[in-house]
Amino acid sequence: MMRRLYFTALLLALWCTAAWAQDDESAGKVKFPGGKCWLYRITLSDKNGTPYQIDHPEAFLSQKAIDRRIRQGLAIDSTDLPLPPAYLEQISATGAEIKCLSKWNRTVLVRVKNNKILHAVERLPFVAGTMKLWTSPDSVKPPVRSFFHKDFSPWEEETDNPYGRAAMQINLVNGASLHKSGYRGRGLTIAVFDGGFMNVDRIPAMQKINILGTRDFVAFPSKDIFQEIDHGTKVLSTMAVDEPGMFVGTAPEAAFYLCRTEDANTESRAEEDYWAAAAEFADSAGVDIINSSLGYHDFNDPATNYTYDDLDGKTSLVSRTASRLAGKGMLLVNSAGNDGMGTWKLIGVPADADDILTVGAVNGQKQNAAFSSLGPSFDGRVKPDVMGLGSPAAVVTGRGTIINDMGTSFASPVMAGMVACLWQALSDKTALQIIQIVRRSGNRFDRPNNVFGYGIPDFEKALQMGRKD
Repeated sequence: MMRRLYFTALLLALWCTAAWAQDDESAGKVKFPGGKCWLYRITLSDKNGTPYQIDHPEAFLSQKAIDRRIRQGLAIDSTDLPLPPAYLEQISATGAEIKCLSKWNRTVLVRVKNNKILHAVERLPFVAGTMKLWTSPDSVKPPVRSFFHKDFSPWEEETDNPYGRAAMQINLVNGASLHKSGYRGRGLTIAVFDGGFMNVDRIPAMQKINILGTRDFVAFPSKDIFQEIDHGTKVLSTMAVDEPGMFVGTAPEAAFYLCRTEDANTESRAEEDYWAAAAEFADSAGVDIINSSLGYHDFNDPATNYTYDDLDGKTSLVSRTASRLAGKGMLLVNSAGNDGMGTWKLIGVPADADDILTVGAVNGQKQNAAFSSLGPSFDGRVKPDVMGLGSPAAVVTGRGTIINDMGTSFASPVMAGMVACLWQALSDKTALQIIQIVRRSGNRFDRPNNVFGYGIPDFEKALQMGRKD
């Protein structure tokens, strides 16, 4: 997961640090379950023998997904066909345990316990290649639910503004005008890809959120994604919380799927496979927008690290997947990354993908945040695409408190929520058209650069542009 910087009042920071230290001490570490094992990505040579047919998409896509394709004039093609069951059965027969699939990339992520199993997989006639992605650690830290506050504290209240502490982030992009016109994300479905959603099922301010479902795509799934890290809780809050006078997100009437694609214990390319599987689930479920406050470039195994040459939107599996989304009728909003002050400095993957909105961070004075990752992509495309408030942004934590937090992780969902409102208003537009409208509304559209991209969008301006197109 992208490194994140945190900003709070000193007293709150000390309280949170002490509380988390207590959690760490009580949790400790436990031996990795299931013993030593490895995750390999298996690439298939073809989909021969699949029983599915392009002209019968109802067998593998929801009606909502089919309708989304029809509305945007998008064809269902061979990439949409599921992998052949016969191939999967033969892989399983070797003793390899299938963890997740990607029909778009013709890949299968498997868990193997020894080389004998791996060699048996490699000998299958339809296997084009294998790649080791992950080695099991000796121990892991088990998740521990934090306690939470049932009510916001009196000092968190802002009665003079209906958005409360979240006012600055929506005002920066001139989004309140869309809300006043009745566009609050209703009818749009947003999938949130993250590492955990601590206490979303318990915090009172989260109970009004229209959550359609949850999915865990990590190879070793959590017993409960609501007791994993609260990064996803914070991300979700910027879009979905609706507590007038206290905190109102950018798309409080949208519906949400919560997808765990990030393993907080390790960093490996296997997380790209989890992400791809989640993206294909989102497609099949009829999701409109994906927010991914995730990015990758270095891993526990340095041999698998990416270099700048790889940031072309095509090399990494996760970026190839992300670059397909608009062609399936979905719009990805992805954080740029928080590496601007480090040695890497650049965006990661999938922020380098084609036809998405990559979001960097600015402060309240519209200055770029020093930590916000830089572009362009290796092949020269403008990155980031646009900028939102992330230095700091207001969020609701897994402890049920409102804090200011730093990161492009939060600029991204603020933007994703506003995109939902805009798309609600311009329901005849395609994902590609919405992306271009948002870019055109940026305050640097005529002079983009590798720091600000096309600048800070103006969503009232975007709405008027869209109506004229």
